[in-house]
Amino acid sequence: MIDVVFIGLSFLAISGAIAMIVYANPMYSALGVLISMLSVAGMFALLNATFLFMVQIIVYAGAIMTLILFILMFLNIKEEDLPKEPKKFQLIAIGAVVMIPLNVLILEAVSKLPAKDLSVIDSDFGDIKPLGKVLYNDWILAFELISILLLVALIGSVVLAKKRKSRIKDEIDPQTVPTSSQTNKGEQL
Repeated sequence: MIDVVFIGLSFLAISGAIAMIVYANPMYSALGVLISMLSVAGMFALLNATFLFMVQIIVYAGAIMTLILFILMFLNIKEEDLPKEPKKFQLIAIGAVVMIPLNVLILEAVSKLPAKDLSVIDSDFGDIKPLGKVLYNDWILAFELISILLLVALIGSVVLAKKRKSRIKDEIDPQTVPTSSQTNKGEQL
């Protein structure tokens, strides 16, 4: 039964990744990423990694995807704003063909691994306390750098949105728009 669930989750994860690449609309691409993230969360649940399952659901599928969707809606990207990609599917096919030898190499290496007992261990594996100690003692610098990277990405998206609005205002001809002194004179008459 677990094998069937794993195959189903794998199919959904790969389908979501393909949808992210194929769709031109950024909202559909973001929903493809969301499907992939939820499928990976299901795989973590199958591995009995409860903490990683919850982090994948709460942080990635929840907070990060909400942030990405909010930014996409904030930018209000229209169909005419998207770049033209005439050879998109040809490039995807070339990329898939180039990756085939690497995939074959990985599958051969995995098939040569010795068989191990894959039963679930009843220990502190996946608990929050040992993970938190390692994260905040050994990896604090990387943790803080990632938070700064996310902050810079958010600020960059706001700056891009502001530039887009100002470009629209600059395109308006100032001679056709009445100034405040012209409208006041018209009201006095």
